[in-house]
Amino acid sequence: MTTQTQSQPLPTMPASHTIAKVARWALVAAATIVIAIVVWRVVASRKTTHVDYRTARIDHGPIAAKVTATGTLSALVTVSVGSQVSGRIDTLGADFESHVKKGQVIATIDPALFIAAVAQARANYTSALAAVDKSRTQATLASRQLDRARSLNQEGLMSRSDFDTAQATFDAATADTAAARANVAQMKAALDQAELNLHYTTIISPIDGIVISRNVDIGQTVAAALQAPTLFVIAQDLSAMQVDTNVAEGDVGKLKDAMPVTFSVDAYPTRTFPGKVRQVRDNATTLQNVVTYDAVIDVDNAEHLLKPGMTANVTFVYAERSDVLRAPTSALRFKPDPVLLATMNANAPVSTRVDQRILWILRNDHATPVIADVGISDGTYTEVVNGDVHADDVVVVEAAEAKR
Repeated sequence: MTTQTQSQPLPTMPASHTIAKVARWALVAAATIVIAIVVWRVVASRKTTHVDYRTARIDHGPIAAKVTATGTLSALVTVSVGSQVSGRIDTLGADFESHVKKGQVIATIDPALFIAAVAQARANYTSALAAVDKSRTQATLASRQLDRARSLNQEGLMSRSDFDTAQATFDAATADTAAARANVAQMKAALDQAELNLHYTTIISPIDGIVISRNVDIGQTVAAALQAPTLFVIAQDLSAMQVDTNVAEGDVGKLKDAMPVTFSVDAYPTRTFPGKVRQVRDNATTLQNVVTYDAVIDVDNAEHLLKPGMTANVTFVYAERSDVLRAPTSALRFKPDPVLLATMNANAPVSTRVDQRILWILRNDHATPVIADVGISDGTYTEVVNGDVHADDVVVVEAAEAKR
């Protein structure tokens, strides 16, 4: 016997129940959004705006107002020794670092060509002297012939044309004598020039000093056609040197003659050398629209540590204070923008003189602007001359708006 089971249909949910469920979920979502907005507004209302300060302190201490410049060391007297004549270097009597005396032979040029030139000039001079004797003899003969012609002409025994010929012969002989004498002078000058050129083949030192540069070698040919070639550079005395510095036009007014200075060189980075301003020269140098003046500094080099050509980093101290009230220069440069001023709830006063600055001093955690009279500065610190500023005051050097 077989039993058949018939399936029964599932009960269906009423439409009103589904709508109610969706409405409940929508209400929950709306409530969540409202709560989130309320929380965000509460949190945002608790954020406060404040200013972060970077500060420094007013103190007492020394200040030295300085001008810095770079320069080049050189000897007080430097002579370039050249050659007046062209030729081949025959001998060298000096080398680098050689100590030489005035008049000492330091080089010679092969004199063979110049000796020959002197011999030729002397022969020409001798020939010119002989030509003068010959012309003088001819002039004497012409003078006698003119005297006889004059006597015969007076007696009527000579034609006028013959007399004129005798006169012309005498005049020509006299002129020849004058020309011969001029030629003698010319040959004598040529001989002197040849002998002088021969003398110039010996190069001598014009001063006592030390050779700091030698530019030729034995066998090298020098040409003096356009300008005298430099063979040696001799420094007179390296125990006393000078520094030529390039000082900007904005600082040159702070320098004075005999002002003490200090400088350093790369060869001795841990050592400072003293010097003294000899003069500030009026000749200006303009390079890339920058005007500078040469301040010459005298340097004692008794230890012979300094060498020509070294670069000197020079410091001129034009004003100095031993114990003054001083503020960091960065605090004097601090100037809040309008937005930061509104956050700081302060108004910046206006300084009326070029020697006044504004300092923002923290008092009761509030930045207060104070006008102060300032003096000299060394770049890091500036002297405070007058104003409501005291030692240990905390000044603002930088500020920024922040959120909490």
